[in-house]
Amino acid sequence: MVRRTKADALVTRNTLLDAAEHLFQANGVSRTSLNDIATAAGTTRGAIYWHFKDKADLFNAMMERVTMPLEGTLACTARLIETAADPLLALRDSMMNALRQTATDEQTRRVFEVATHKVEYVTEMQAVRDRHLRVRNQCVAMTEQALREAVRREDIRLAMPLPTAALGLHVILDGLIQNWLLDPGAFDLEESGRHSVDTFLAGLGFDLTTTRSAAMPLAHAD
Repeated sequence: MVRRTKADALVTRNTLLDAAEHLFQANGVSRTSLNDIATAAGTTRGAIYWHFKDKADLFNAMMERVTMPLEGTLACTARLIETAADPLLALRDSMMNALRQTATDEQTRRVFEVATHKVEYVTEMQAVRDRHLRVRNQCVAMTEQALREAVRREDIRLAMPLPTAALGLHVILDGLIQNWLLDPGAFDLEESGRHSVDTFLAGLGFDLTTTRSAAMPLAHAD
């Protein structure tokens, strides 16, 4: 009997995740069985249970292979928020990076499409819903923290309560990505995001035309 190495196990695991990724995108999560995934991966259902507890565990592992746009924004903002010379610029840059990654990285786009349009929060996928909710709450909290620090440094009064402003930025980013995934040819994700975010920040009361003009290209009306 041939002994499987850790490298062999890793190859099998990634093959299963690759198969799940493509089947979830094509058929939806609820209509894709573990048997379907095993067959597409050229292995057995038992191999799936060797690596994953259930479909939700496999789904979350698939998500974790890719740094999702909003999670990348969260990580970047958390690192830069207290050390950046300009916390608002750091926040804006991380949001633009999230849009850029979605638009240009095929695997990120595929997994994010599955996560937003191909999954149902049925009982067996409760762990997936919990993960989505956790990331959403962390993103909004970090955005609020960045805005609070920017307000403190610039000594301005926002046009709306800070929690509402943070939620608004999150909704802009999340909504743009979800709508772009429905029809990527409908609009330029990065350009539309830049216009939307800059307009929202200006509406909050931040001046984007002076100290930041050299550091970040601003959106202009056509």
